[in-house]
Amino acid sequence: MRRNSPNLAVALICACLSVVSGVARATGSEPGEDVRANAGPCVAAADDDKVIDVCGALIDNEKAARPDRVKALLARAGAYDRKQMIDRAIADYDTVLKLDPSLADAHNARGELWRRKGDRPKAIMDFGAAVQLDPNHAAAKANYKSLSLELERIGAMMAVAGKPSFDCRKARRPVEKAICANPALADLDREIVASTFRTVREAQNPGQARDLQRAQDQFIARRNAEFGKPGYDLEKAMRERLQRINGVDGY
Repeated sequence: MRRNSPNLAVALICACLSVVSGVARATGSEPGEDVRANAGPCVAAADDDKVIDVCGALIDNEKAARPDRVKALLARAGAYDRKQMIDRAIADYDTVLKLDPSLADAHNARGELWRRKGDRPKAIMDFGAAVQLDPNHAAAKANYKSLSLELERIGAMMAVAGKPSFDCRKARRPVEKAICANPALADLDREIVASTFRTVREAQNPGQARDLQRAQDQFIARRNAEFGKPGYDLEKAMRERLQRINGVDGY
């Protein structure tokens, strides 16, 4: 019995070490600990790369509570936005709005990103959703209004695109028929007439207004007479006329 006592002591020591090791793991002394996520360090990170790194770990943590995950996603989306990583920022806002569709700020922020990407329909929908959720959201209201006006202008331009300043059904001259048959020339003609009207209207005195209108009449007469002759470039002449009206740098 005494011969076995050293072996018994060794066994007891190993058992104690095993218990101590288990306690250490349970109290979080090892790096593989599984604790509840905290959004504080993620939101307070000093730079965008740190925000992306720390918030990414929280977002991927299954223990993260929904409010913490939303905060982390919003912080990371902002960091992606500042780094011009628009698609990734939009993806984070997508996830945010799946977790909490009531966030007007997230709708507005995603709308601004869609607008920067040139997707106006998605942008106007997000701005509208933000205003519906929060009628007093100043940024969303301003964005919705400005984009609505932009879409109206685009619609108006599309309505007259490829159409000259005159009625093509009444075109008789060869040069007029050529302009009606070419959308680029039609747009140039409309711009020339609109710019002429503007400069005449803004003339400093009646004499200057008459001179400006006379120059336009002379251009039309010369265009009608020279069209079709060898060496006459109608598009070049029209572009030069538009530049002369608006100045070298344009209006």
